[in-house]
Amino acid sequence: MTPLGSAHAKAPGATGPGDPRALRFGYGTNGLTDLRLDDALGLLADLGYRGVGLTLDHMHLDPLAPDLPARTRRVARRLDQLGLGATVETGARYVLDPRRKHGPSLLDPAPDARAARVRLLTRAIEVAAELGAHAVHCFSGITPEGTDESTAWKRLTEALGPVLDAAGAAGMPLAVEPEPGHLLGSLAGFHRLRAELGDPDLLGLTLDIGHCQCLEPLPPEDCVRQAAPWLRHVQIEDMRRGVHEHLPFGDGEIDFPPVLAALAETGYRGLTVVELPRHSHAGPSLAQDSLRFLRSAADAAARAQAPAHGAPTPEGGTA
Repeated sequence: MTPLGSAHAKAPGATGPGDPRALRFGYGTNGLTDLRLDDALGLLADLGYRGVGLTLDHMHLDPLAPDLPARTRRVARRLDQLGLGATVETGARYVLDPRRKHGPSLLDPAPDARAARVRLLTRAIEVAAELGAHAVHCFSGITPEGTDESTAWKRLTEALGPVLDAAGAAGMPLAVEPEPGHLLGSLAGFHRLRAELGDPDLLGLTLDIGHCQCLEPLPPEDCVRQAAPWLRHVQIEDMRRGVHEHLPFGDGEIDFPPVLAALAETGYRGLTVVELPRHSHAGPSLAQDSLRFLRSAADAAARAQAPAHGAPTPEGGTA
């Protein structure tokens, strides 16, 4: 299928790189869990989305299914037919353990448990390569009770070694997400991981715009600019300062036109995926409303970039 960075049609009104209207908006399947995957993909294409954040989970593309390769090939054909790009996300809550949310993690005290998460991530890389996806998203996990910080970081870096080896073999970027409350919970944590691993080429960043609003010291648009060299995947939703709650657009505090302008200015070419995992009950209507909102914000950002019509020139005429 066509890679994300190339020849899909531009968004309506877009003029090229640097124009916020050229950003590639997607929607996460973790916010469409009441729909069959084929139906969810068809819905997104019909609405005008250009991609999907595909969470590997039992109700969609189950990473533990014995016929995963055949299922993956079918999904690849479906994405290609619909003209949708993809990022593979690995944030399913109970895909490995029906009793522990996001467990086991890369920080689990038991080596066998950490190995189960490593196998999930390497499988996700294989799926992403088959789909022609742009990146594989992952996160560190919460530091287990009784585990000191130094031990937790040692486990994380050791566990990511074979994952990065698999990423290298597939040529697939691994995009680590700073997640509030996790060991790697901020942009500073991402840079620590990057330094401890020796800055491998395929270690990239998933930047969640809401998380920037929630806890980063800089405004979200400045976080985008700071993160630009490592940015491989973007998640987007509204949020309030100090409260980790993914909100529909307009229900939080984020000013989105500057954020979209910053993404366009940095030359980001991946997907910007709406992340509303607790809103599947209203998924179809929120997907429609979200794209309308983002397009309006992109239009506003583009207008702010353009010189004001009729503004005086230094020579005393008009622009």
